[in-house]
Amino acid sequence: MVRQRDEQTNQNGNAGRTERWSGIRVGRALGVDIFIDWSLIIIFTLILLNLALGLFPLWHPEWSPALAWGVAFAAAVLFFISVLLHELSHAVVANTHDIPVRRITLFIFGGMAHMEREPPSARSEFWMAIVGPITSLVIGFVATSIGVFLAGDAFARHPDDPAAAAREIGPAATLFLWLGPINILLGVFNMVPGFPLDGGRVLRSILWWATGSLEIATRWAAGAGRAFAWLLIGTGVFMLFGGLVPLLGGGPVQGLWLVIIGWFLNMAAQASYQQQMLSSGLSGVSAGDIMLTRFETVTPDTSVDELVRDYIMGSDQRVFPVMRGGSLEGLITLTDIREVPEAARGETRVGDAMTPAGSLVTLGPDVASADALQQLSTRGINQIPIVADGRLVGLVRREDIVKWLSFKSQRPDDAAVAQRLRR
Repeated sequence: MVRQRDEQTNQNGNAGRTERWSGIRVGRALGVDIFIDWSLIIIFTLILLNLALGLFPLWHPEWSPALAWGVAFAAAVLFFISVLLHELSHAVVANTHDIPVRRITLFIFGGMAHMEREPPSARSEFWMAIVGPITSLVIGFVATSIGVFLAGDAFARHPDDPAAAAREIGPAATLFLWLGPINILLGVFNMVPGFPLDGGRVLRSILWWATGSLEIATRWAAGAGRAFAWLLIGTGVFMLFGGLVPLLGGGPVQGLWLVIIGWFLNMAAQASYQQQMLSSGLSGVSAGDIMLTRFETVTPDTSVDELVRDYIMGSDQRVFPVMRGGSLEGLITLTDIREVPEAARGETRVGDAMTPAGSLVTLGPDVASADALQQLSTRGINQIPIVADGRLVGLVRREDIVKWLSFKSQRPDDAAVAQRLRR
């Protein structure tokens, strides 16, 4: 959901080097890199303001501003640690089913574990999806239990006046009694049967098992996801115009938030369905079937100026394999060339400006083209060298996959997927 960006751009023909993800890398847990997207600041600030200026002063009017802000900050941090644990549970189960998860990104709507490929079976999809909500529910019940324990007999002494009981409990009990229910709510929300929420993935796994078709299961689950998204949008619009909704209340802020979440889920459901259609269209096609096999190569000793004058200006090729004695030394792209000052291009060798082979992503010709596309998408690159027995045999590019999809079928779904892939 959060798109990564390497220092090269697709239209410039980025080389396929090891990627640099967007966001700030804050650490690594269980073999997974943890990133924080800038949009996390928005929801973190909203939670902090809502607690420090709204909920905690309401529960504890006797608290000083410093105490209210301190507990609010701790609650916001613990909430996102809870979200991280939710996503880590997905990653752990995915890795046990041979679905690599290399990173987790925390952003405005929570978090996402980035899988490098779709689950291989309905069973693996089910367990990978359901473990997240289970984790949130467990965290919620544990935190609530801790909060009740720390509160002592405050609620027993004020069974008919929760506000009076709340005023008697301390900061730690207050924090956990907020954190617990919010995680329970998170777990319940994620179990809504609308793709790509966890509940939608659980629904897809059940439909996949029942129909034997991942394509049909994805279509129905994505449809459920879009229906739920439009329900949220409609509810939000109703609240914007003064309507009151049971359990949700009313008001423009809550209404606008529902509209934003609904829009986000609708776009995600549509994109997930198109991604599955793309995988179906590439079924049975290997990278070797669609790779580019006729291209110019250069040597590491070629000057950058010579590369521009004799190779680039005379063709529409945007990336050049750098070869020495039949061995792939690296790739050089238009972006690599632009990083060399124009005055220095006559003296700069291609070998000094290229992306070396050790930093490249390479695949074999027998790799499924859908897996090659997944690598192109997740790494934000435009082509991948295809290597067999240590020799460069071709390049698989985004435009080659678009061309294959364009000629393969005339189905509207395929046309939409090809159009999306061109962007």
